[in-house]
Amino acid sequence: MRILFVCLGNICRSPTAEGVLRTLAAREAPELPLEVDSAGTAGYHIGEPPDPRMRHAAARRGYDLSSLRARVVEPGDFERFDLILAMDRDNLQVLRHGAPVPAHERLRLFLEFAPESGAAEVPDPYYGGAKGFEEVLDLVEAASRGLLAYLRAQLRAA
Repeated sequence: MRILFVCLGNICRSPTAEGVLRTLAAREAPELPLEVDSAGTAGYHIGEPPDPRMRHAAARRGYDLSSLRARVVEPGDFERFDLILAMDRDNLQVLRHGAPVPAHERLRLFLEFAPESGAAEVPDPYYGGAKGFEEVLDLVEAASRGLLAYLRAQLRAA
């Protein structure tokens, strides 16, 4: 299963989702064959590591984001990935606009996998304080665990 996480600049939310899912899958669901990546819908930060505030908050919870680098969504991503999960509705709309119609069924909001969170979107913490980065981690951890449960169920059904 190939999963792509997408936010605007690929320096806060989507690389966090990539790092968290990789770590949780290795620890809690090693039986799942996963390929995980992240990208942005805008090329503001291509080649840059995740925001230092996000890296610091993630590291305090045991997630290492230091090797990740921002990139932009490419046309081939719509063919390559089985699930493309947007952090918010705006980025989901950008993805739908750029994706070929057959790929639309693979485009979803990430927080669909965390209905208990009461949120539909992962908020962008970039212009806020430290609390925003912690909120992103809380939501991403919940949705990652929901996604792993979903993927386990898919594997059992196959």
